Amino acid sequence: MGFLRARHDEAPVLGCDAADLAEVEQIVVRSGTSFGKGMRILPPDRRYGMYAVYAFCRLVDDVADDEGEAEDKSRRLEEWRARIARLYGGEARDGIDRVLMATIRRFDLRQQDFNDVIDGMEMDARGPVVAPDEATFDLYCDRVASAVGRLSVRVFGDSSPAADQVAYHLGRALQITNILRDVAEDARLGRLYLPRDLLERFNITPKPSAVVHAARLEQVGRILAARAHDHFRAAAAAMARCDRTAMRPARLMGATYAAILGAQERQGWGTPEKRVSLSRPRKVLIALRALAG
Repeated sequence: MGFLRARHDEAPVLGCDAADLAEVEQIVVRSGTSFGKGMRILPPDRRYGMYAVYAFCRLVDDVADDEGEAEDKSRRLEEWRARIARLYGGEARDGIDRVLMATIRRFDLRQQDFNDVIDGMEMDARGPVVAPDEATFDLYCDRVASAVGRLSVRVFGDSSPAADQVAYHLGRALQITNILRDVAEDARLGRLYLPRDLLERFNITPKPSAVVHAARLEQVGRILAARAHDHFRAAAAAMARCDRTAMRPARLMGATYAAILGAQERQGWGTPEKRVSLSRPRKVLIALRALAG
């Protein structure tokens, strides 16, 4: 924890106490995600603002993923909805609250975007999502990914309508990529996020156990991958109308996930239990290109 103290002592980040900042950062560290490393390109206020947004997302996602009963999960998510409402009313009860409230005020984050994320977690908490219709599929992607993007672009430094378009398209591109990469893992958990009409078009039974080794899963994967590429292109076009510096993290995420999608397309969906990944040198090269572009 020494490195945390050293950084916090340099300046009052977001006007918050060092212990509160460390509490939020530790949620990022404990998650084991590469998210924290990617956010190091941001100046301290924005970096810790993103840590706060990530901490919120991580904690509500943990509620949805817990082993508990759906009724209990819904109750806990309602508590989060009330907690967010208290922050907008100026009441903070702990360190995470204090950093979140400072982030909300510093970057003018919208309460509805937080509530949309909670609504997305509610969709998972009510029971596993299994072969949703197209409208529900898109709504799910919006709530669990694009809503996070709407919070993020403001912390990055752009609150324009074009930045919201980046969030709309990039969120969907990233979420579709995740869904296509995690078909087998989701099936083991009784989940199936692939749209029902696509499965039925290729005579695939819309059940998790039936999808993993379905002969025509490849066609479903190709169609959804093409949809994700459309969203990546639309996000890039919207980024061109945004503040260039603010969009650096979005460009990095877009380039990384586009590479993951490309790797999945090269592998295909014949062995979905083999989860694709990028080598560390490839990630570094992608980052250099994205940040220099």
